[in-house]
Amino acid sequence: MRHRKHNHQLGVKTAHRTSMLANLSCSLIENGRIKTTLARARALRQTIEKIITLAKKAHVAQDPAKKIHYRRLAISRLRSKSATTKLFDELAEQFVNRQGGYTRIYKLALPRLGDAAEMALIEFVEDAKPKKKKKAKKATKPKDAPKESDKNVSDEVSSSANDFPADEISKEVDSVTDEASEPESSVGEEVIENTDAKPALESPDNIVSSDKEDNSEEDKK
Repeated sequence: MRHRKHNHQLGVKTAHRTSMLANLSCSLIENGRIKTTLARARALRQTIEKIITLAKKAHVAQDPAKKIHYRRLAISRLRSKSATTKLFDELAEQFVNRQGGYTRIYKLALPRLGDAAEMALIEFVEDAKPKKKKKAKKATKPKDAPKESDKNVSDEVSSSANDFPADEISKEVDSVTDEASEPESSVGEEVIENTDAKPALESPDNIVSSDKEDNSEEDKK
């Protein structure tokens, strides 16, 4: 009976299938993510994870003969020395603490235009790209720091303020306050003077005396 003996045939012969999976494995190692059909992605997962296990064993092994043995097995399956070197020297360290499940598959919504085959993305779980070193940032001036031109203006203002002594400033302030208070007093004086300039009203006694004088003058005549 053929229980649990299923293999992804992919509609091609054995030699074609092994070559195709080797090419897909090399592309995945070099790029970290590839786009292919869903059936090929599922077949590639089984192949690439077995090769990653060989790289982990070579990374942990202390015997150099075993390391060479695992590397040769990987080369026979990948058929590319450059991809094998990158997997064993750069990517193996990322999967040392991970027990299986080195890849993930994303199904895409849009099928392929030619034959409407289901498409998918397959990528490594860990970041397969080497991390770039961060450049040292240059020391930048704070934004709130005053400019040199502002400093020069403030220095000139402070120096001009220091040239005048405090006594002269107080005298000028007193003179200004005196001038401000003068118009009120002058207006009051003018009002008082005007009130004094008005003629006084004649009293009835003065009127009577003037009449008597007129009568006396008529009698004399």
